Amino acid sequence: MAIKKEKAASKAQATPEKHRKHVIYTSGDSATTYVAEQELIYGYKSLYGDDISLLTNSKKGLNANAALDFLSLSGFTQDEFQETFKTTVKTIQNHVTRDLTLDAAISEKLLKSFALFDKGVKIFGSANSFHQWLDTPAYGLGNQLPFDLMDTITGIRLIEEELIRIEFGDLA
Repeated sequence: MAIKKEKAASKAQATPEKHRKHVIYTSGDSATTYVAEQELIYGYKSLYGDDISLLTNSKKGLNANAALDFLSLSGFTQDEFQETFKTTVKTIQNHVTRDLTLDAAISEKLLKSFALFDKGVKIFGSANSFHQWLDTPAYGLGNQLPFDLMDTITGIRLIEEELIRIEFGDLA
C-alpha cells in the first residue's frame, strides 16, 4: 500500500500542469489592489519578521495554503512556481486537501519570497509591477533576470540587496 502511494506521489510530481496565468485582485483600482496585497503579505509578516522567527517557522513547516497564497500574490504561472519551488502545484493541492505542512526547505523559501514581495510591492507599487521587474534583466545582478535567481535562498538574498539599492537610488 505504501509503495502505491509513493508511486502515485512521484507520478503526480512528474505530470506537468497547464501553463496559465493566475490573476490576482481583479479590482481596477490600484489602491485597492495594493491594500489587498499588503493584507495578504501581512498575514505572513510575523513568520519572517526576524531571522529567529523565520528559522523557527520554517522548521515547523508552513501550512500548504501558504504556497497557494504566494501563487495568488505573485502572479507566477504554475510553471514559474514549480520551477522556483521545485514542487508541483498538484502536490501542494494534495497537501492542502490532506491538511499537511510543507517541509522546512519549501517553507523557508516561501517565507523569504513573501518578504521579497513585501519589499518589491512597497518599491514598485504592486505585485504585478514587481513581477514584471523580476522578468527584466537587472544591471546590479549581472544583467540576469531576477526571477532566474529565485530558486535559491542566496538568489533571493541577492534580489533583496538589489531592491535595497533601488530603494535608495543606487542604480549604478
